[in-house]
Amino acid sequence: MTTPSIARQIGEFASIAAEHPLPDGVASMVHRLLIDVAGLCLAARGTDYVAACLASAEGQGQSTIFGHAGAYNALDAALVNGTAAHGEDFDDTFEGGPVHAGAPVVPAVLAMAERRGISGPIVPVAIAVGVEIMCRGSLVAPQAIHKAGFHPTAVIGALATTAAVSTLLRLSPEATERALGLAGSMASGIIEYLADGSSTKRLHAGLAAQSGIRAALLAEAGMTGPRTVFEGTHGFYKAFAPSRQPDFSKLTAGLGEEWAGEDLAFKPHACGTMTQPYVDCAIALARAGVQAGDIVSLVCEVGEGTVHRLWEPLLLKRNPPNGYAAKFSTPDCIAAGFLLGEAGLAAFEEEAVRDPARRALAAKVSYVIDPENEYPRNFTGHIRATLKDGSTRELRQPHLRGGAHAPLSEADILAKYRANARFGGIDPLRVEALLGSLRTIAEGGPLCLSAARP
Repeated sequence: MTTPSIARQIGEFASIAAEHPLPDGVASMVHRLLIDVAGLCLAARGTDYVAACLASAEGQGQSTIFGHAGAYNALDAALVNGTAAHGEDFDDTFEGGPVHAGAPVVPAVLAMAERRGISGPIVPVAIAVGVEIMCRGSLVAPQAIHKAGFHPTAVIGALATTAAVSTLLRLSPEATERALGLAGSMASGIIEYLADGSSTKRLHAGLAAQSGIRAALLAEAGMTGPRTVFEGTHGFYKAFAPSRQPDFSKLTAGLGEEWAGEDLAFKPHACGTMTQPYVDCAIALARAGVQAGDIVSLVCEVGEGTVHRLWEPLLLKRNPPNGYAAKFSTPDCIAAGFLLGEAGLAAFEEEAVRDPARRALAAKVSYVIDPENEYPRNFTGHIRATLKDGSTRELRQPHLRGGAHAPLSEADILAKYRANARFGGIDPLRVEALLGSLRTIAEGGPLCLSAARP
């Protein structure tokens, strides 16, 4: 017998998953993910990038845009909510990727579910399937997508959201295979935003959410796409990760039996994933009584794969042009953590980023490459501070806080959600009402997002 294509194997997985309850750990992850994405969408509701997405909307429909009145067509809702959820880089991450699964997958599933009037257990299952393909897809060729100049969340996201929406629509394995083939030609997203802190990275998650809806609908209507979209001679990984031989067992082995997405990480800080442990080290250094004026230098041991995105060019990273660019500057994030005691949403507002004291401290931050660093399998942090009196202080964090080794508690997730909703100016009663609706959705009950429309 001919081995089924990888896309067909994903279609079979989605079809089987649609008929069975989720494992408890995966169900819990979906619930936390719904809460986290909703809070992030509410936090970003008044931003200029969300306003731009809303201005591009084409028409009315049945789907909710979090924090905004009225109902929109599913493609517009997916674009706006996906962009909002990823907009402040405060969304979930997957250790080993890194990718952000919730921002593209959840908006796509919710928008399409509202469009078709779909409720029940299939909704959380569809989210779980999308998250799983996103996480596993990031392990096939580690670092190679970034190395080629593409954003993994953007390009893998198009395929993951397609798997999610295909599951929601209960497409046959053959139709899901075709949908994934179509999505391969919709995947896009370059990382040149690193040059100037422009908004395209924010947009990537929304575009991926849109692509998943479009690809599934096209396949449902009979359009074809290449069955070998993953493994083909001109397939996805040849195009987006040419420097590395793909290991497709990471995508298919144990699919449906072992859930990589169960260990999805939730961020405690509103900045790039790999900077998070360094921020925690900076906070710990300040709490140990070190004063900014006492510091001569802060040297960090880093993984080589993080340098081109988070450390270089070093002069630019020490002086980011705006608040968004600062999120992808480890020197600036370290300075923020040390001086503010946190790196939340307010830490990356324009005035905060331009603080002379913050710029002065960031100028003292540098790095050395640690050849033994575990990136991307594990995200660690390290700072060696040299002080004016000649003494040194060294801090290490062995893993990402919020990840598999140190997960945020339920209370932490709820506190983050409420703080984000408060940042977005949402009435507290609506905040709690929406929380109840999200729990109902996660438990496979009716889908009602009226509380998300102030």
